[in-house]
Amino acid sequence: MSTRVLGLVRASHPEPAAAVVLVAALLAAGVGHTAAGIATVALTVLASQLAVGWSNDLIDAERDAAVGRTDKPVTTGAVARSTLARATVVAAVATPLLALPAGPAAAACATVGLVSALLYNRPLKSTPVSVLPYAVSFGALPAFVVLALPGSPAPPAWLVAAAALLGAGAHFANVLPDLADDARTGVRGLPHRLGPAGSRLAAAGLLLAATVALVFGPPGPPSWTGLSAVAAAVAVPALGWYAGRATARAGGRPVAAFRAVLVVALIDVVLLVANGRVV
Repeated sequence: MSTRVLGLVRASHPEPAAAVVLVAALLAAGVGHTAAGIATVALTVLASQLAVGWSNDLIDAERDAAVGRTDKPVTTGAVARSTLARATVVAAVATPLLALPAGPAAAACATVGLVSALLYNRPLKSTPVSVLPYAVSFGALPAFVVLALPGSPAPPAWLVAAAALLGAGAHFANVLPDLADDARTGVRGLPHRLGPAGSRLAAAGLLLAATVALVFGPPGPPSWTGLSAVAAAVAVPALGWYAGRATARAGGRPVAAFRAVLVVALIDVVLLVANGRVV
C-alpha cells in the first residue's frame, strides 16, 4: 500500500503541482480571501493538478516505456494503469465539487481550466495549437481565485492576461527537456515545430511579457520592486537554461529551464501580493 501511495504521489508530477497550489494559495491571500476561502482555492487546485498529472502519466505510459523513462511509476510497475485511471477520475470529479462552495461562476471557471489541461494531454499535445491549453488553464487560475470571492467580482483583464502568458511560456520551457524523447515517439506540438532555439526564445519572451503585464497592468506607476521583477524575469530563465545545458552535457535530464519558470511564477505572485488587492 505504501509503495502504491508513493507511486501515485510521484505520478502526480508533485513539484509543479505543489508550486501551482502554492501560487493559488498566495494569490487567494493577496486578493482578500478568508482562511476558508484560501482552503477552498487550494483544495480545488490540488484536485485539478492531481487529475492532470495522473492522466498525463496514464496517457503517456506507452511512450514513456518506449523511451525508457524509469522515473515514471506506471512504467516501472509501481502503480497499475487501472489504479491511475481510477485516481484520475476521482480527482477530476472532485475538482468542481470542491469549487462549488465558492459559487457557480468559480466552479465553472475551475472546470474550464481542468478540461483545457486534460485536452492538452490528449489530443492537443501533438498539434500546432499545443500552447493553447496552457494559456487557457493558467489564465483560468487567477480568474477562478477572483471569482471565488464573495459576490464573484470580475477578474482584471491584465491579471488573466499575465497568467495566460506565463502558462504559454511554461509550455515551451516544460517541453525542452523532452524534445528528443518526443521526437522518437511522434509528438509534434508547437515547441517541437519551433525547435530548441525557437522554444527558448518563445519561453523567454512570454515570461517577460507576463511579468511586464503584472508590473504595468495595475493602475498607477510601477514600483521599484516591480521593475526588479522584470529584471529577474530576464535573468532567471537565462540562468536556468545555462544550468540545463550543463546538466545535459553531464548526461542528466535538463529540467532547470522548467524550474526557472516556477521561480519566475513565484516571483510574479509575490509581486502581486505585495501590490495589494487587485479587486
